[in-house]
Amino acid sequence: MTPNSATSRTSGEPGCIDAMSASTSVGVAEVATGRLREAGVRAPGWSLAAALLGFFVVTLDAVILNVALPDIRRELAVGMSGLQWVVDGYTLMFAALLLSAGSLTDRIGARRAFGTGMVVFVLASAACGLAPSLGLLVTARLVQGGAAAAMMPSSMALLSHAYPDPARRARAVALWSMGGVAASTSGPVLGGLLTLVSWRLIFFVNMPAGVAALVLLAGTARSPHHSVPFDWAGQIAAVVVMGGLTYGAIETGAAGIAAPRVLAAFAIAAVALAAFGALQARGRHPMVPLELFRSRMVCLAVVAGFAFMVGYYGLPFVMSLYLQQLRGLSALGTGIAFVPMMVIGGVLTPFTARLAERFGARVLVATGLICMTAGLVVISLMPGRTPVAVMSVLMMLVGLAGPLVMPPVMALLLHAVPARQAGVASGVFNTSRQIGGALAIAVFGALLASRATFLHGLRVSLLIAAAIALATAFGSLWLSRARHTATPLRR
Repeated sequence: MTPNSATSRTSGEPGCIDAMSASTSVGVAEVATGRLREAGVRAPGWSLAAALLGFFVVTLDAVILNVALPDIRRELAVGMSGLQWVVDGYTLMFAALLLSAGSLTDRIGARRAFGTGMVVFVLASAACGLAPSLGLLVTARLVQGGAAAAMMPSSMALLSHAYPDPARRARAVALWSMGGVAASTSGPVLGGLLTLVSWRLIFFVNMPAGVAALVLLAGTARSPHHSVPFDWAGQIAAVVVMGGLTYGAIETGAAGIAAPRVLAAFAIAAVALAAFGALQARGRHPMVPLELFRSRMVCLAVVAGFAFMVGYYGLPFVMSLYLQQLRGLSALGTGIAFVPMMVIGGVLTPFTARLAERFGARVLVATGLICMTAGLVVISLMPGRTPVAVMSVLMMLVGLAGPLVMPPVMALLLHAVPARQAGVASGVFNTSRQIGGALAIAVFGALLASRATFLHGLRVSLLIAAAIALATAFGSLWLSRARHTATPLRR
């Protein structure tokens, strides 16, 4: 069976040989389509390149914004809670819709889900750049987050379908991660440069990369799809949970933990969380199949993704505000301060697949989380007048966690689940990451809300992130055992 015929049978459509028996005009069109599909199957690099660019714009939109926050605050006249919503509006919808996006990926195919998400993402980016007020900016950020949610699991599913061999898939995931690394590395400096002109330009840089990804996607094969019912009740409950938690955490900084609206938000989130758990346990078509968590690898991947994002996403947020508001750096100077942290990840990422094959995922993940813990603790304990150059070098310890933690965890996750559930598993994993990022911004922002206690809040924030990373590092010691002893899911 050729790759083309296999793809055709999976999707339930005729292959090239059957198409040639049709009329001349239809036959020519079908042959052209068949050749395009065959090229996509035989050259999985098309899928890899499109997925890489997708990961690039999704990551860039998160990291490029941090250095522009003080400028947004001045131009739109917003407080700390407003800045938190600008950041968390994106992350909130990203996290809340990822689970359904995984099911959507499996239902309509990774190629279609990725393309639709990219189109919406580009349009929402333009709306962010043109937004005249905080309300419209946050609204556009919410749309961006929803589009990113569709793109992330579908990009990983594209790799799963294009690289069925586990070893080649692991290397493809490492290369795919370079999209995030490139965005993380260039984002702070690019954001600083663009902010010298206008913070609005940081949203328009998504557009050329998005268009290029769509062009590459047109050259890939159509993805297989499966009939997967949509869990509307579960999705609504997930949005309420995330919205309640985020709102409550953000408003705690402005109104206090005992404020009625804060308590009400947390209560609503708790009720919604209980409802979500019951729906997933008893529903006929849950969007989070509990059988996924029979694999210890899946459980550890979810926890590792959460812990990683608390530190890796929370640190730039608090340090960007600190360096500009308390140390007097410009947006460009702040971006430059983050360069060593981001560059170290870019240098190491191409080698992570081989390092994992040689030393094992347990060693890499534990080492990365311990490096993150050390960096966060040391930075939190430094005196307030420590030279910025010293801080910049120490942040490299946190940067090491990127290539040492994420690529091996993602590769093992895709290997631990059947191909038909690649989208759902990717959605669950990335949801845990985005929840970690969203809660980090909400909680850390609340701790930084008062200028009088800003430095104390920064230190507490970093120590919280360090404690979570250290606890997960000990948990990751089971990673190697999980890989060999966990019962694989039925394929």
